[in-house]
Amino acid sequence: MSSPNSAYVARDLAHVWHPCTQMKDHERLPPIPIRCGQGAWLEDYSGQRYLDAISSWWVNLFGHANARINAAVRAQLEQLEQVILAGFTHEPVIALSEALSAIAPAGLTRCFYADNGSSAVEVAVKMSFHYWRNVGRTAKRRFLTLSNSYHGETLGALAVGDVDLYKEIYRPLLMDVITVPSPDCYAREPGESWAQHSRRRFAHMEAALAGHAHEACAVIVEPLVQAAGGMRMYDPVYLTLLREACDRHQVHLIADEIAVGFGRTGTMFACEQAGIRPDFMCLSKGLTGGYLPLSTVMTTEAVYEAFYDEYLKLKAFLHSHSFTGNPLACAAACASLAIFRDDHVLEGNRALAARLGERARALEDHPHVAEVRQRGMIVAIELAADKMSREPYPWQERRGLRIYRHALTRGVLLRPIDNVVYFMPPYVITPAEIDLMVEVAREGIERATCE
Repeated sequence: MSSPNSAYVARDLAHVWHPCTQMKDHERLPPIPIRCGQGAWLEDYSGQRYLDAISSWWVNLFGHANARINAAVRAQLEQLEQVILAGFTHEPVIALSEALSAIAPAGLTRCFYADNGSSAVEVAVKMSFHYWRNVGRTAKRRFLTLSNSYHGETLGALAVGDVDLYKEIYRPLLMDVITVPSPDCYAREPGESWAQHSRRRFAHMEAALAGHAHEACAVIVEPLVQAAGGMRMYDPVYLTLLREACDRHQVHLIADEIAVGFGRTGTMFACEQAGIRPDFMCLSKGLTGGYLPLSTVMTTEAVYEAFYDEYLKLKAFLHSHSFTGNPLACAAACASLAIFRDDHVLEGNRALAARLGERARALEDHPHVAEVRQRGMIVAIELAADKMSREPYPWQERRGLRIYRHALTRGVLLRPIDNVVYFMPPYVITPAEIDLMVEVAREGIERATCE
């Protein structure tokens, strides 16, 4: 007998091409049609519930069908759904820009809106390049990036990233960048602290800046956590050193906070933990609480002024998206920021993060767990074929897929990145739900590594 999900699966597979998916896999593992969501849970048409341990691809902050965000979007829908942002404006985009400027690192006072994270990175890359042209430094046209970094999948964003799984096939289409070894602390020496390792690895960036500053527009980094690269983490001291070096060499610093912003690392923005202000800060994902696609690039008055001139000088930044600053998305984002303020979310997350870390670290003694690492509300468990040498499992074995499939049978949505099981839950998760999430991951790891 077919389940209530079956008809939706058939209709989907007749027309929908899913992201980041080998569609042939769905012959064995059909997509799961979701009927509704509430809090940290999703529910399919058969009534099966799934604990959303990854915030629906890292976007959801305050749970599905959040009453306050629902109300804000509903109220805005009755007034204005969309208007061109060229030559026009509206209250939600003004209010959001004011609110972001109030909480961002001091000096980030200008907001340029786009539709998604990759688009925000495109804006920042283009804006940095264009800035140097506007001020007469036309030799500056290259970008420095970290190995194992990920910044999105449009061509500019792909170029400044370094995950071969996404990048290699398109390499002939991409601009040439300067790739610097990552400060990833998984590679630290025995007995070496995160800070010591990150400081030592900065020597590579210092050398690259010294050799390429004359032609470099900007350095782009994911602050503290290289998310799609396997939730690899590093110490804030690296960002402190990077800010100083960028200033000294007259190179912009682009902080891609798309995955790590809005409390994921324990502070509102990851850059705060290093006490720095980037020249460009890219935000998306949690910006609207996970409700609607929206992104922004925040920058300084100095950058803004380089584009501010008579039209005939042709210095204007003529980048655009049809849905730039969409009122519905901005209303959701304003509601999300109000929840942070009114509910003291960052303070409350400290207890949740402590519980999550404590439960996950209980897996450190597993014979195939090489490391358990944490930064705020992000916890990652790195699996290895050999714990001592840290030799990874061959990617072809798809151990993470086994964990994913097991977790679904237990009502938990996990989506490991190759050999890394990670948790990035909504902030409404309860201690009991944390315990369930980690226990199901433990079961999945046992099953995936038992042969």
